[in-house]
Amino acid sequence: MSGDEDDWFESADDGPFDESEDEELFEEDFESAFESGGGGEDFEEDFESEIPRIDLGIEGLDEMVQGGVPERSLLAVMGAAGTGKTTFGLQFLQRGIENDEKAIFIALEESRDAVIQAAEEKGWPFEEYIDDRKLAVVDLDPIEMANSLTSIRGDLPRLVDDFDAQRLVLDSVSLLEMMYDKQAERRMEIFDFTRALKEAGVTTMVTSEASEGNPYASRHGIIEYLTDGVFVLQYVRSEFRETRLAVEIQKIRNANHSRETKPYEITSDGISVYQQANIF
Repeated sequence: MSGDEDDWFESADDGPFDESEDEELFEEDFESAFESGGGGEDFEEDFESEIPRIDLGIEGLDEMVQGGVPERSLLAVMGAAGTGKTTFGLQFLQRGIENDEKAIFIALEESRDAVIQAAEEKGWPFEEYIDDRKLAVVDLDPIEMANSLTSIRGDLPRLVDDFDAQRLVLDSVSLLEMMYDKQAERRMEIFDFTRALKEAGVTTMVTSEASEGNPYASRHGIIEYLTDGVFVLQYVRSEFRETRLAVEIQKIRNANHSRETKPYEITSDGISVYQQANIF
């Protein structure tokens, strides 16, 4: 871990994973833990307008979500390497800062400097935001993270509260999942981690590697069940072997949204979704 944020992650009182946990009971609780309405059905009428909404900050994609995503929801962006998951997260924070919100980026795979450089290349002055205390960028060493996941999870609400953040990005949750060999332990730890994110009271976006055989599923098939919204980024190849990037909203609880698959590009200004275009 680097930066002035070191003291945000102190030891927590949570105990270690108990392998005697009743896995059958866990299976019953797993998919229902964050129930707040379905995400895959066709909605016949609008949801209550008093639910606070926020924009993602991605042109075209915001128009595909009626009224914006619900505030304080937990969102996942899934995709293969090169589909722009990190850019998606950076752009999400950029919009928040433009709206006078504070933001936190937690990097599990890239260094703090690499994250800042990636944002600066898109014209987003993250270094300036950090100096003005509008943004905190925290990077965690994989070895340190493996030894202190419980304390990190326990300190997330305090991190958000101390910084008064409204948006948070965790890039990526796949690295957390890879730390566990046993599926039951992996599911329980990610379950607890996502619950801590929701309890922090901040709109959170996590990135996740997609399954090699199924772009609509994460690598370990966990995170999509624990989040309120899922955005799928994928490569689509036509019969003429032309490959394009495409985005689809798999679900957003408590919000109407388009179910079409739309092309997008990653440019020097970030991600742009062509809402009016078709894939081919």
